[in-house]
Amino acid sequence: MAHLNPALLATFPPPVMEARRWLQDVSFPPDRPLINVSQAAPVDPPPEALRQAIAEAALSRPEAHLYGPVLGNPDLREAVAAAFSAAYGGPVGAGQVAITQGCNQAFCTAISTLAAPGDEVILPTPWYFNHKMWLDMQGLITRVLPCGADLLPDPGRAEALVGPRTRAIVLVTPNNPSGAEYPAGLVGAFFDLARRHGIALILDETYRDFDSRAGAPHDLLTRPGWDETLIQLYSFSKAYRLTGHRVGAMIAAGARLAQAEKFLDTVAISTSQLGQIGALWGMRHLRDWLAGERAQILARCAATRRALAAVPGWQLKTAGAYFAWIAHPFAESSADLALRLVREAGILALPGTMFTPPDDPVGRGHFRLAFANVDSDGIVQLAERLRRFRP
Repeated sequence: MAHLNPALLATFPPPVMEARRWLQDVSFPPDRPLINVSQAAPVDPPPEALRQAIAEAALSRPEAHLYGPVLGNPDLREAVAAAFSAAYGGPVGAGQVAITQGCNQAFCTAISTLAAPGDEVILPTPWYFNHKMWLDMQGLITRVLPCGADLLPDPGRAEALVGPRTRAIVLVTPNNPSGAEYPAGLVGAFFDLARRHGIALILDETYRDFDSRAGAPHDLLTRPGWDETLIQLYSFSKAYRLTGHRVGAMIAAGARLAQAEKFLDTVAISTSQLGQIGALWGMRHLRDWLAGERAQILARCAATRRALAAVPGWQLKTAGAYFAWIAHPFAESSADLALRLVREAGILALPGTMFTPPDDPVGRGHFRLAFANVDSDGIVQLAERLRRFRP
């Protein structure tokens, strides 16, 4: 075989794909079907009206099948700018919005405009694994910031990690994998830290539509010159069930987007036209529907809290948006227990080791449960199976 990139070889495999392979050659009896809490993505298609809008565009709009502007269609960029301005109470212009092939690409784009091999990025743990994978692939150094028992990162500990090659701090709120919602004051403190040191704050808000709090979750967009420090990321996948269409957004300074255009033109040229059309239609027509989706997710979160609180030995640390972060009571690593949960309890869940550095005791002792696709009966069954499980 020809030479392989050593940075790619050193990057761990995609965790969700690895977990799916655990299901091979495992059968689940009818009275104990698989409970899949491994992936944080909607499994249902978009609502029928949105699918109809996409279908009509496919049939009647020739431009829906052509390349579009690299930074996204102007109408969707304008809609995102208007929506974020209204939601956060600060000015965002269409020239500060780029549309990307999903939020993962938005993150990759942001990092590519910021850092070169050997530069450093501060990443709280437990981390979102695709963020760590991209940093590793690019030859960047991850400065690990362990969260506290409340699953919140500490700005003081983060500041101690800042060095001459630090280029960014990454926050995800509501958090993947923990579900923790970061208080506005905490997010503001990280913004101040980043501004003080002349580095970027990358704020991934993929799950912002399912935040339990009313009003804006932070005030960063109201701060003068916010785009000199903040790079804000968003995904349409969860809000409108558009995972297969890959539509995300990156909000940043226009000068940064001019550099991002180079990256995006090289890796994708332009975001899916049908996906952008669907996202815009959703923004214009599905506000009430999305409010109902949010209410359903919040209800499942509450049901998860109640059910897991009744499981002896297992300790729920945090829950929010799509996720619960739970400590198990056993001496074995979650990496080993995860396989046994599949075979012996019919539960597919990701071990905490997939969200932390190797041999991190936090990873060994925890699981991430993605409950958004599990109804109330399934959540009760999940808790009962955990209660009965014995390694």
